[in-house]
Amino acid sequence: MPVPLSLDPSYIPRHVAIIMDGNGRWAKRQHKPRLFGHKVGVDSVQEIVECAGEWGIEVLTLYAFSTENWKRPVDEVGGLMGLLKNYLQKELSRMLKNNIRLTCIGNIQKLPGDVREVLKATVKETADNNKLTLNLALSYGGRAELIRGIQNIADDVFSGKLSSADIDEECINSHLYTAGLPDPDLLIRTGGEARLSNFLLWQASYAEIYFTDIMWPDFREDAFMEAVAEYQSRERRFGKTSAQIKSG
Repeated sequence: MPVPLSLDPSYIPRHVAIIMDGNGRWAKRQHKPRLFGHKVGVDSVQEIVECAGEWGIEVLTLYAFSTENWKRPVDEVGGLMGLLKNYLQKELSRMLKNNIRLTCIGNIQKLPGDVREVLKATVKETADNNKLTLNLALSYGGRAELIRGIQNIADDVFSGKLSSADIDEECINSHLYTAGLPDPDLLIRTGGEARLSNFLLWQASYAEIYFTDIMWPDFREDAFMEAVAEYQSRERRFGKTSAQIKSG
């Protein structure tokens, strides 16, 4: 999947984050159980990961399971955990072949033990890969991440490792799950909803946000290309004026 001719290969977003929404509603339209939508959604994950690697995207963060998702019916949560474990086991060889590094953000201690062990093993096995970082947000919530980071900073201040004057953006970044990763350039949400849903609240401050009505199981290469093309059509000013950007 080379970079499509409609995209500028010199202006590919470095980090793309995706809220993969619409699996359950897609399944309902097919008169299928919700878990069927999640299963088909795995095919979309595989295709988008492949596109990201071939197009030169450095980091792809996928919102796979939120802190709020634990409130869903027990059978659906169990099914999602099974799909995650199966995906990691099946995709390891492909990750190694395609030089993909797996990382994860979130409170993974809440994951079932068998899933957690497979996840940790996959992260370890792929640690030296450097073509694409596939970053899974699992048991993740932006507010919980900020609370955890603030608590860790407070502990460092209390122990004397930091002073209050040391607390700046760089300090906060270093205490988040995403430490070491660039902020997302493009944040995509599928499924027709237009909200962040507690996803990368700090990191997405200047991300270009793209909402689409396409449900995640139908979000494939063409839809991804349209999202990146929209990103490339926008002018990112970061608080500056258009004239300042154009003058360099």
